[in-house]
Amino acid sequence: MTNNLNPYYDKLLPILQTLPSTAGVYQYFDNKGTIIYIGKAKNLKNRVLSYFHNQSNLNSKTKLLVRKIYNIELIHLGSETEALLLECNLIKKYRPRYNILLKDDKSFPWVRITNEPFPKIFKTRNFVRDGSLYFGPYANNRALKDLMDIIRIMFRYRTCNLNLTEENINQNKFKACLNYQIKLCEAPCEGLQSKESYNQTISSVKNMLKGDFSMLLKDLKQEMMTCAQTLEFEEAQAVKERIMMLENYQSKSAVVSSTIKNVEVFAYVEGENSIHFNMMKVVNGYVISSYSIEVQRKLDETFEEVFTSAIVQSRDKLDWHDREIIVPIKLDLPEDYVLQTIPQLGDKKQLLDLSLHNAKFHKLEKSKKAMLLDPERHATRIMETMQKDLRMDVLPRHIECFDNSNTQGTNPVAACVVFRNAKPSNRDYKHYNIKTVVGADDFASMQEVVYRRYSRLVAEEKPLPDLIVVDGGKGQLSAAQETLKALGLENKIKMIGIAKRLEEIFFPSESIPLYLDRRSETLKVLQQIRDEAHRFGITHHRNKRSKSTFRTQLTEIEGIGDITSRNLLLKFQSVKKISQTSLEDLTNAIGASKAKIVYDYFHKD
Repeated sequence: MTNNLNPYYDKLLPILQTLPSTAGVYQYFDNKGTIIYIGKAKNLKNRVLSYFHNQSNLNSKTKLLVRKIYNIELIHLGSETEALLLECNLIKKYRPRYNILLKDDKSFPWVRITNEPFPKIFKTRNFVRDGSLYFGPYANNRALKDLMDIIRIMFRYRTCNLNLTEENINQNKFKACLNYQIKLCEAPCEGLQSKESYNQTISSVKNMLKGDFSMLLKDLKQEMMTCAQTLEFEEAQAVKERIMMLENYQSKSAVVSSTIKNVEVFAYVEGENSIHFNMMKVVNGYVISSYSIEVQRKLDETFEEVFTSAIVQSRDKLDWHDREIIVPIKLDLPEDYVLQTIPQLGDKKQLLDLSLHNAKFHKLEKSKKAMLLDPERHATRIMETMQKDLRMDVLPRHIECFDNSNTQGTNPVAACVVFRNAKPSNRDYKHYNIKTVVGADDFASMQEVVYRRYSRLVAEEKPLPDLIVVDGGKGQLSAAQETLKALGLENKIKMIGIAKRLEEIFFPSESIPLYLDRRSETLKVLQQIRDEAHRFGITHHRNKRSKSTFRTQLTEIEGIGDITSRNLLLKFQSVKKISQTSLEDLTNAIGASKAKIVYDYFHKD
């Protein structure tokens, strides 16, 4: 067993030879003792050895990781679930350089109900296990603010920091504050509200925070009826207003289904080297939380592996522990950790579609913000991707694309469109009338227009493009490449061809085309410039064809031009009527001299 990647292989060999075939967590350390990667495995032996065998299958990032491994430590565990949870906790604690990490590392707010005789209710970002009751965390801070506002209006509870023990209350140590005067508190500090009554209010708040609106509405309606029966109409009206407020808030919540109780929903869309990931929590049929983030790939993980890691980390961060999760694909998660549901129809499928929509929207928003905040950086990133995908030595800042157009060999034209910094440069567009080619010969037409374009740029000493794109397959590309070679530009400009049917990318010196991912930004830019060249060329061809059709009618009369012909057609509607018109009427329309030419042409005999 040999290894050419790792300089510390001899030191690691005893560890690699004694790896157990059990579940657990492995930790890679560099020569400074820093943890650089943490992973879990069903079988530690197979997983760890995979980094040191089959080196040709590793990508550049993984090879760099392997090169830095100086020491390996193992943690043996009884099950895959234990390994999964420990891996998540260790990643959160040590944040290794090569591990997938949630990009947003902020702490989420909670609602805390203190452990006191008269509990307080407030928002907090600090989770302290002191016996208090916590609800959350809430990923959407705006939604939490709205919830706390309605709780503050609907329920009367204290916000002070007084030590409300029974002894202190009996000794009259406190005075009611302004909240009592404006009816936001019942002043338990003065003994005006009993502990039992206050805790009943807290119980109602707990039901609301749990999402149990039905029980809360039932209790409020019962309270309203009791007030009405005892002729306490003002109090009954106050309760009625609270009921209306709660129903209004409830109507704004996203209703899923009365049959779906407590589930978590996860979906994602793929980016260039990351996923845009959405998570939603459903409680008693209502979506109470939804949050989207972007998660970067660090090594050669698949998008499914990144998705899996994001789910585990986000559930741990948000303290979500529902038994069932709804996901779009089957993931490598232990059954004793979570129950996976992959819906095809029904309410759960609608939930999954909603989560997917949120993920797509997050991706779109991130892209828009990147373009608005730093358009140059966004364009540079796209060009760097194109440089890598197309194996170029320089960034393709200046791209030109050619397209031919003709109708059964008639009116042949060509178009050249120009992109600068991955965006159209309309003022640099050129169209060409093919002069030296007879009939429909796309190869010869391509050679003519490429020669005319670049012989002129060379003669005028103007900058040459970094990349030339030919709309067509291997034949058109070869024809254009021959022209570049004749001009001595073969090794100065990168040239490729793009075929429409399968979106194949052809290189002059290679017989096998390149197939880019349909989601690739490189392919999208190439498709955009190809389609723009086609549009520009077709527009010019239609104009020329229309003009040519018009000229076959009247402009073949010697001495009659386009303007005179157009005026005659506008006046008399057709060539047939013009031929039957008297000399006097023609003179009134276009003047005596031209009228005589037209009249004589149609009355030769």
